Amino acid sequence: MDKKVGIGLIGSQFIASIHVDSFKKIKDAEVVAVMSPTPGNAKKFAETHQIPNHFTKLDDMLAMDKIDMVVLGAPNFLHCEITLKVAKAGKHIVVEKPFCLNMKEADLMIDACKEAGVKLMYGEELCFAPKYVRLKSLLDEGALGKPILLKQSEKHDGPHAPHFWDVERSGGGVSMDMGCHAFQFFRWLNGNNPVKSVYAQMSTTVHNHKTKGDDNGIIILEFENGVTAMAEESWTKLGGMDDRAEIHGAEGVAYADLLQGNSIQTYSNKGIGYAVEKAGNTIGWSYTMFEENWNYGFPQEMEHFVDCVKNDKEPLVTGEDGRAVMEIIFAAYESAGTGKKVELPFRSDAAKPYDLWKNRD
Repeated sequence: MDKKVGIGLIGSQFIASIHVDSFKKIKDAEVVAVMSPTPGNAKKFAETHQIPNHFTKLDDMLAMDKIDMVVLGAPNFLHCEITLKVAKAGKHIVVEKPFCLNMKEADLMIDACKEAGVKLMYGEELCFAPKYVRLKSLLDEGALGKPILLKQSEKHDGPHAPHFWDVERSGGGVSMDMGCHAFQFFRWLNGNNPVKSVYAQMSTTVHNHKTKGDDNGIIILEFENGVTAMAEESWTKLGGMDDRAEIHGAEGVAYADLLQGNSIQTYSNKGIGYAVEKAGNTIGWSYTMFEENWNYGFPQEMEHFVDCVKNDKEPLVTGEDGRAVMEIIFAAYESAGTGKKVELPFRSDAAKPYDLWKNRD
């Protein structure tokens, strides 16, 4: 492809603002359109970010010849329906995490993109976060010896949009919304070695007035090669985003904190305008981020996906990875619902992961 890769954005809220900011840093990409079904949202977003075209109907945006790649930033329950339309229109697609609501949808999405001959890319930015890329390189070069235990935690005080709290639209709680990050992160660190079993403990401890979903989860994965991984996920941690990882090896250990160490320690009697994602109250001590999206890995992720489309390369994270993560998510909710370790492969016809935890009847 000789021209810039034309980008169409689906969504106009939090994640879409991160996407458009990322593409502004990529010389081979051009955001040519944004679509949101909510009247006025796409127009306002387009004006704010100098995007030349805005739509309320997906079919109208997909009819644009200038669009080569679509980035999906819509609620989880819409991922499958939208992906099938984008594939039919012959556009490559990036699907934000989590991949979809269930295994049937995952298979439909993968099959539709294969049939249409378009790339299906899965948006997992932790595989591109600079500090975590360096962490993985320590493991790959043998500095830590044989891996024994992998750990990753992501915690904040809860999601930013109503649909995340609604299990009918989201599919589950924090173990789905944020556990999906950890599960693909572990697979990436461990060379995509197959997961052998999953054990999970979930609870709704603080936000039971907002959601039926879990707001805390601890999930343990056992890989075929003997590596154990533990994910800690929370929607009840105050004071802003917390994202950390550890690798324990036979000959060393490494700790990485994605945000601390990349922030400005700040004290203010009256608070500051913005410190970090989900910070809430910033009176007193807070940690003020700079280049936040870069530290998360979003621009690097989108630059990679643009390169894959422009130069016909295989993506680092694909629809098959998204499906593998969904299988782990379903196994985790099955484990939380039964109190037992769940062996993989695991197949479920449940409409959403939450049903295996609380809707078992």
